[in-house]
Amino acid sequence: MQTNFTDSQLQKPELQRSNEILRACVHCGFCTATCPTYQVLGDELDSPRGRIYLIKDMLENSREPDEKTVQHIDRCLSCLACMTTCPSGVHYMHLVDHARAYIEENYDRPVKDRALRWVLSQILPYPTRFRVALLLAKIARPFRGLVPDARLRAMLDMAPKVIPPVSRNDDPQSFAPETAPKMRVALMTGCAQKALNTDINDATIRLLTRLGCEVVVAEGAGCCGALTHHMGKIDQSHNSAAANIRAWTQEMDNGGLDAIVINTSGCGTTVKDYGHMFRTDDTLATDAARVSAIAMDVSEVLAKLVEQTGPEVFNAGVAKQRVAYHAACSLQHGQKIKTHPKNLLKAAGFEVVEPADSHLCCGSAGTYNLMQPEISGQLKERKVRTLEAKQPEIIAAGNIGCMMQIGSGTDIPVVHTVELLDWASGGPVPPKLAPQT
Repeated sequence: MQTNFTDSQLQKPELQRSNEILRACVHCGFCTATCPTYQVLGDELDSPRGRIYLIKDMLENSREPDEKTVQHIDRCLSCLACMTTCPSGVHYMHLVDHARAYIEENYDRPVKDRALRWVLSQILPYPTRFRVALLLAKIARPFRGLVPDARLRAMLDMAPKVIPPVSRNDDPQSFAPETAPKMRVALMTGCAQKALNTDINDATIRLLTRLGCEVVVAEGAGCCGALTHHMGKIDQSHNSAAANIRAWTQEMDNGGLDAIVINTSGCGTTVKDYGHMFRTDDTLATDAARVSAIAMDVSEVLAKLVEQTGPEVFNAGVAKQRVAYHAACSLQHGQKIKTHPKNLLKAAGFEVVEPADSHLCCGSAGTYNLMQPEISGQLKERKVRTLEAKQPEIIAAGNIGCMMQIGSGTDIPVVHTVELLDWASGGPVPPKLAPQT
């Protein structure tokens, strides 16, 4: 794609990067075949290629964003399926992130939209605030029919029936390995996950220590910044990321780390991009790159550990249940991790099946299901339908957002992959699979 940025514009690193991305696009349109919003809406401007044209025009002309451009950018899930499909290697993620930051800085949103985005940015990244909000949503849910705004109704629907108790495992501390030490890792305990589902971090710690890891929960680490980053709130997202970088580099410098383990794939995609996010920061660029270099999804770490230990670690003799594996977009497209979770589940004795169109998004996408509930709902219905068609006993996923989204549309229990692996290696039955008393 031909671009016409001026020399002065290209002095700005973010415009320089967007120019590189735009020039890589050859207009082929392969991305439209795998774009969920294009499939649902059928509008070229709701496809990656269409959005690229809109972003190019806006950035190249230093134009104030108009309502039409903002609407189409807002409808993007950032599922990154287009990056998996693109034969030219167009790094759409960096481009749309830049566009969102530009819109946040230069577009005056309607008061209601601005208020909603502010509320989400001030609640979701903070577990205690999020817990309070979930409790209030649970109380207000019986009055859902009186709420006129679909987005507010979606917020009420998000609250789980049971809000889990606070897990002390999320506090800064160290967990000793149960067998011969193999690795020292820092576990990212996250933000929203700590309010929505405490079983995941608990299972991760049990499994990693069982396989010979010393697991550290670093003082000062928290939200990865993804939720606010995808809203274009760069200052807030970078502050969150900077806190993590400082916390983890302190552990790297003091006790050494073999990996930073992340069990929420949306966070993993962001942390692995810290090196890019801070590339022009004189203070944090080097440390950000160090963090990104050892950031790993939990399935990557487990694959290495099981290879060293042998599949006999899965000796708990769990029944060979039929598990439908849902591949989170941030894992399969953002991090290009496709086989580890499935191979681990098979090694653990489960029968693994995949739904049709497994490359398509479930519609969760961070805050997307709250800000674009209609489109998100259509994607959820399609994803649930394809999963249920496989007649599984369990649905497994590696991202809390996907788990909440899919779980709200089916009676089949939805659990994290690591919970099943923990169970198969001697841990407790995942609570969602345990008999209800």
